[in-house]
Amino acid sequence: MKHRKVKIVVLEQGEEIGTHCRAGDIAILSDAAGWWIKFVGADGQVDCYGIPYASYNEALWSAKAAAEFGT
Repeated sequence: MKHRKVKIVVLEQGEEIGTHCRAGDIAILSDAAGWWIKFVGADGQVDCYGIPYASYNEALWSAKAAAEFGT
């Protein structure tokens, strides 16, 4: 999906960020700890907030808020 021209990609377990995302994209993925949003930088580096969200909806809203500011 796109929000404010930023691509937000929801990954299934086992899918790699580098395979599905490009610079400027935001990835949403889950693990046993919760839902994470990860930001893909210009050189493929990945950054994220320090703690996961409890739900998909919280992660999605956070990703959309980050897109509002151009990540």
